[in-house]
Parts: sequence; structure tokens; C-alpha cells
Amino acid sequence: MARRSNSSTWRSRKRWLASIVAAAAACAHPSPSTSPLGSEPELRIGVSELPSIALGGAGELILTDDSNGQPIGSIPVGERWSVVPDSGGAGVRVVHPDGSLSEPHAGVFAVNVSEGRFAMAQGKAYRGRLNLVRSGAGVLLVNRVPLESYVASVVGGEMGARGPNEQAALLAQAIVSRTFAMRNRGRWEARGLDAYADTRDQVYGGVASEEPQAIEATRATAGWVLTYQGQLIDAFFHSTCGEKTAGVEEAFKSAAPQPYLRPVSDAKPGGGYYCDIAPRFRWREEWDGAKLRAILSRTLPAVMDVGRDGLQPITNIEITHTTPSGRVGELRIVFEHGEVRVPGFDVRSVLRPEPGRLLGSQAFQLSVTRDGGRVTRVVADGIGSGHGVGFCQWGALGRARAGQTYRTILTTYFPGTTVARLY
Repeated sequence: MARRSNSSTWRSRKRWLASIVAAAAACAHPSPSTSPLGSEPELRIGVSELPSIALGGAGELILTDDSNGQPIGSIPVGERWSVVPDSGGAGVRVVHPDGSLSEPHAGVFAVNVSEGRFAMAQGKAYRGRLNLVRSGAGVLLVNRVPLESYVASVVGGEMGARGPNEQAALLAQAIVSRTFAMRNRGRWEARGLDAYADTRDQVYGGVASEEPQAIEATRATAGWVLTYQGQLIDAFFHSTCGEKTAGVEEAFKSAAPQPYLRPVSDAKPGGGYYCDIAPRFRWREEWDGAKLRAILSRTLPAVMDVGRDGLQPITNIEITHTTPSGRVGELRIVFEHGEVRVPGFDVRSVLRPEPGRLLGSQAFQLSVTRDGGRVTRVVADGIGSGHGVGFCQWGALGRARAGQTYRTILTTYFPGTTVARLY
């Protein structure tokens, strides 16, 4: 419980808090996976997990107990309180500026009540409401946000500020991101989430990621999604396809082929490719023998059994199979005794340029130098950036500049699909 006061001022304040949160408490626990179509859904976005989360900043925040809606306190403008795990239980506690702790709460619910301001956590502004609950890493911050606000932030972060002749690409991205969100809604239900705010789903940065053009594109397409035979599609997207997009089964393990996720040429009628404007349309990576062995020593055990005796000297590395879209379907790595064959969908994580960074794409060719029967240098010359499946963002920008509409862009990258209204 918040710091106590016996004054009539505090009793009045507490009654005011109760009235403020009454309406919010009524909708604080909707079931996003069962919200009826016909109205804009609310999403639960896992923003971050930290040992403690700081709340407050630009606007006044009202805090309530997430389990029963009872008032906890009010964070004034410019002041910050923290939420930390309860060391003696499964809940959380609020830490006031003077260091005092509230009683344990199952969770904390925060809503902004200052006009024109937003709920703030860790110095970042978010539309909608915030929930803070105990997690294995400390405290999990969840943003309960209307779908359209979520989409505007994702589109702004993904596409950035664009020119007027590129708006069709933003319209298309908005529909793709909305479809992706709804198709995957509730897949993290065990954690009480619809999506994470990172590349496990779509990168979401709250208010800071919103761009005026992204907001305009989101409003213009509100409620529109992509369907195939009346069902929401798997709306995969990536940065740069190179010369052609990939079939879903080429990039993802155990993925079943889909008619609308098949290879699509990105060639322009007059020559070149729509996505050749991308900064990573072509790329090159190089490894000497020692670096390659060090990289593979870390990456190969994560995807296959390579034995317990450490990585042997590498005598050859070659592409043994390509996919229908021209990407690497299998990589053969030969050692002094034995070999491994890496499936195409694992190649980017195995043949890393450096720790923590995936290879640009599966679309590349190799040049190998040997000395004394051992590999001393490998060069990969590649094209495109990302997994290559579905919507190509730089290709969409190139198509928009060429005058294509957002519907043409979408039905090109997702053949056979239809733009439909969800609500």
C-alpha cells in the first residue's frame, strides 16, 4: 500500500483515485485472444524485463493493484517511482522516492491522467496502459495498447521517415504489420502476452517510433488485413529480397509451403530490381581460416552434434544445394575426419560474420582458398538482407517510387491474397 496519511486530504485523494480507476479496472483484464471482431482489439506487448522498472515522468500516473483495481498511489508529474520484485513472494512492490516500500501486489497497473501526455516507463512514452508483474528476470513491463497505435509505432520504426512518393509502401507495411499482429495474437499466452517488442515479433518502440507518415498510413488502412481464402495470412516481411523472394519452406525449419509465400521475382521491366536501392542489396563477408574455425566452434554445436573433441581443422566448405529461389539450401563443411551438412535455414546462424550478427542472407556464393589441404580464406558474396520471405520492404519502396499502389505491392509479394476489412 502507498504511504499512509490520516489526513482528510489523503482520504479524499484516495476516493478520487478510486473513481479515476473504476472505469479502467473494468477493462484492465480483457482477454485479447477472445475480443470480438468488429472493434479495435487491445494488444499486450512485452516491452522489457529488468531487475526494476522506473515509472513516471511527463504526466501524472495513477497506480492500482492489478488483481483487484484498488488504488496504490499517484506519481506526480516529474517524479519517478520504481517497481521491484517482492523478495518474499511472487508479486512486486512499489519503491517511493524516499526509499519506502509499498505492500506486496500481484501486479501494478499504471495509467496516465494528464491530458496530452503518455504513460512513461524507463524514460520512454507509451500509449495505452502499463502493467508490471513479477518475472524470472525481475519485473516484466507490459504495454496494453490499442492495435492501431501499436501498428503506427511498428511502421514508423520499420520504415522511418519517407518521401511522398513512397507512401504506398507505408500503406502496405501497415497492413502487413496489422496482419502479422493479429495472426500471431496470443502465441505467448503462457506469459500473458500477445507479442514481444523485439524481433521475436515486430520491433515496437512506443511513441518515440511514431512518424507522421506512419500514423497517416495506419489511419488510412485502419482495420485492413491480408487474407487467403478468408483466413489471415502468415505476413512475413524482411528488409531486402535481392533478386527474388524466398519460399517459406526455404527459410524456416518445418514450415509448410504456402501458395502465397512462394518465390516472387523483384525484377523491374526495364532492368535492375526494385530493391536494388537498398544499402545492403549486395554485400561481402570474409573469414580467414582461424576466424572461420572460431566462429564455427561457437555456432555449429547450437544446431547439430559435431562431437566432443572440439572442431577439427577445416579442409573444405562448399554449397551443395540451392533452393528454387537461388538461395543456399545446404552447406557442406569438411574436416580432416568427417563432415557436416548444414541445412539452408541454419546457414545464416552458423556462418556468422562475427558473434551476435547473422549472415546477411541465404543468397550468396562462396570462394574458398586452401593451403596444405586446409581452408585459409573464405569469401561470401551475397545479395539481399533478411530471410527473404514475403514482403520486401526496400522492394516495396522501389515499387512505390515506380507508381505501384499498395494493393499491387501486397498482392505481388503475397500472390493470391486479398485485402479485407477485419473491423
